[in-house]
Amino acid sequence: MGFIGSDDFYMMFAPVVVYWAYSGMYEVLSSRVEKYRLHSRKEEETKNLASKKDVVKGVLLQQAIQAAIAFTVLQLTGDRAQIAAASAAATSPLHSLLVLAQQFLVAMFVFDAWQYFIHRYMHSNRQLYRQFHSWHHRVVAPYAFAAQYNHPVDGVVTETLAGAVAYFISGMSPRTAAFFFSVATVKGIDDHCGLMLPWNPFHAVFRNNTAYHDIHHQLAGSKCNFSQPFFVMWDRILGTYAPYTLERREGGGFEARLVRKDKVGHDS
Repeated sequence: MGFIGSDDFYMMFAPVVVYWAYSGMYEVLSSRVEKYRLHSRKEEETKNLASKKDVVKGVLLQQAIQAAIAFTVLQLTGDRAQIAAASAAATSPLHSLLVLAQQFLVAMFVFDAWQYFIHRYMHSNRQLYRQFHSWHHRVVAPYAFAAQYNHPVDGVVTETLAGAVAYFISGMSPRTAAFFFSVATVKGIDDHCGLMLPWNPFHAVFRNNTAYHDIHHQLAGSKCNFSQPFFVMWDRILGTYAPYTLERREGGGFEARLVRKDKVGHDS
C-alpha cells in the first residue's frame, strides 16, 4: 500500500481534515442558533485581539508542524501497524476491542495529564505566558476554528507533544491513533465553539465543556480550569477547579459566570 491511504497517512492528516470540517460546521451553525451563544458576534469582533485571518494562518502553521512531528514519531515506532494487525488477527474480536478500549483510556489520561501540567505552568511562569501562551488568550471570546490557535512553541509543547507521549505510552496503532486524535480534535473544538447546545453529547458525558473552558478564557478565571480536553480531575485534585453558573444574557444567549471563592468555601 502506498503512503496515501495508509494508516500512517490517516494518523497524520485525519485530525486536520476533521478540524476544518467540524469547526466549519460550527461556523455555519453559530449564525442560526444565536440563543445558545456564550458570546455575541459583537463581542467576537471587539474583545478578540487576533484577527480571524491571523487565527487561520496560526492554526495552519501548527498543523503543519504537528504533521511533521507525527511523521517523525511514525518513523521511530517502525512497524507498529503491522504488529497491531498481526496481534488482532491472533486474538478474538472481544479481546481486541478490550485492548483498544484500554489503549484509548490510557491515551486520554496521559493526554490530559500532560496538557494540564504544561498548560498550568505556562500560566504560572510570566515569561512563558507573555512570550508564548498569551497568543491563545488573544481570543477572549472563543469560537470553533480558534481552538488550535497558539504560538508555535506553545502548540508543540502543550498539544503536539501531549499527543506523541500518549501515542508512545498507550501502545496504539497508527489506525487507532488516527481515531483518537480525531476525537481529541473534535473535543477541543467543542470546548472553544462558544455554543451551549442542549443536544451536545459531550456536555452529557464530560464536565469539561464549552462553558467550563470559557471561564478559563475570562480574565477572572485565567488561573483556574486548566484541564483539557476530556476530564476535570486534575483541577479538582490540585485545587484549580472553579465552578460557574450559566445564566441568560440580556439580548439573547448565555453567559458563563465564575462563582466567587467565598461562595463555594474553598480555594479554586
